Amino acid sequence: MIQPNDVTERRCTMRAAGHWRDVVLTDFLDRWAAERPDSIAVVDHNSVTGIRTELTFSELAGRVDRLAAGLARLGVGRGDVVSFQLPNWWQFNALHLAALRLGAVTNPLMPIFRERELGFMLGLAESKVLVVPRVFRGFDHRAMAERLRPGLPALRHLLVIGGEDETSFEALMETPAPSARTFRPDPDDVIQLLYTSGTTGEPKGAMHTSNTLFSNVIPYAERLGLTAADPVLMASPMAHQTGFMYGLMMAMWLGAKNVLQDVWSAERAADIIAAEGVAFTMASTPFLSDLVEVAERRPEAFRRFRIFLAGGAPIPRVLARHAAEALGCAIVSGWGMTENGAMAIGKLDDPPEKIFETDGCPLPGMELRVVDADWKALPSGEEGQLQARGCSNFVGYLKRPELNNTDADGWFDTGDLARLDADGYVRITGRAKDIIIRGGENVPVVEIEQVLYRHPAVQEVAIVAMPDPRLGERCCAFVVTREGEHFDMGEMRRFLEEQGMARHYMPERLEIVPELPKTPSGKIQKFRLRDAARTFAGNA
Repeated sequence: MIQPNDVTERRCTMRAAGHWRDVVLTDFLDRWAAERPDSIAVVDHNSVTGIRTELTFSELAGRVDRLAAGLARLGVGRGDVVSFQLPNWWQFNALHLAALRLGAVTNPLMPIFRERELGFMLGLAESKVLVVPRVFRGFDHRAMAERLRPGLPALRHLLVIGGEDETSFEALMETPAPSARTFRPDPDDVIQLLYTSGTTGEPKGAMHTSNTLFSNVIPYAERLGLTAADPVLMASPMAHQTGFMYGLMMAMWLGAKNVLQDVWSAERAADIIAAEGVAFTMASTPFLSDLVEVAERRPEAFRRFRIFLAGGAPIPRVLARHAAEALGCAIVSGWGMTENGAMAIGKLDDPPEKIFETDGCPLPGMELRVVDADWKALPSGEEGQLQARGCSNFVGYLKRPELNNTDADGWFDTGDLARLDADGYVRITGRAKDIIIRGGENVPVVEIEQVLYRHPAVQEVAIVAMPDPRLGERCCAFVVTREGEHFDMGEMRRFLEEQGMARHYMPERLEIVPELPKTPSGKIQKFRLRDAARTFAGNA
């Protein structure tokens, strides 16, 4: 059982400042079910069944209440962990809301995880219930879960969507709903346990409360001017903070239609955007790049689409400009983490140099600073380690407080390298672990990647360190080329010279690859590329 964390000191400060509003997500489900019962709450497009499911707020509330009653019958209560490894289906939304009805902790798990990751995550969380699809993308999730059960003594119940026996999720939904709702969790209870998505290879369970999550979701929506009239598409996994906060949570807070896509296809996304009248989405750079290619052929599909917020990694400037033209919408950059949400995003009225040259500025209630190796603040314009403090900071890693990376003053070490300009806008320049030191000099990795993105043959690029016995490290560039385009070492050097890049910074090895390893949310897993680059040492 996960107990509520002691947030007494933060509670006083954040409530006084108006950042913690003491609301929970079920407040808004109940409000919209009463005020707008026939408005659409959620639409999913299930790639397994081929069925589109549409639920009104009234219908969703009814399913949530029946599901909460069924989970209660299984013994789920306050502080218990309910884990689910689900695609973006309506059941995901309903499970989180039902867990809130009981004061349980939601633990979303990426559908791509297998025994090794799941065994560790479910064991650390001591999950009482696990919900899986019977089959998704041709994989038998039920069989995997059954193999895991003997090693998970705390796991008492397995529920299967599409199951046909005592594990059937649908049978659990047949439990009569209670006549009255009597429990509402404390806004400072831990309600979400979300494992970091794996760009470093070591998952940690970040814990959040309703207050920490909503203190980010609400100002985020307000800055972008989003309303109930703006259907929200979520194709990024809801088992990632992007999908969870800015799909499930934000749409419910707004009272907007939450449109779900479970398997990414840009063509299918364009179909959904057109059919559902989607106005907003948030996803990582690869999603944006894919949509741009479709929009150039099918501009009519994006007639009502007005905002794409790109997060997860610095958006290449050339792509941002191209996307704004092709999609005919506002392109907004953002930066954040599982531990804090999107702490910095742009503004719709930002001038071009802010839109295309930065990753936004802090949302109300959040502070950013750049420090040196001794954690001393650096002046604007200088690169250093990025730290964050404020209302949406998580409340710690489950059972691993020694890894919290937060000092006595509340500054969280993000692990990113960045610069802050005089107006407080941030530009992420890399990860501290991604830094390359060649012959004693730091190499500006992100800047080189940005330049290479301008080459017409380059679809994606990632640069990592390659060990070198003389210089310590050299640069290795992994490139995905556009279809039908040619790119080699000679062309790369010629182009970088043409762009005025110093020879010292030029990659000394080029690997053309069919794709870059990524997390389900689209973040490039550079730790895997570094592993590959180690095998090249001495052969550049």
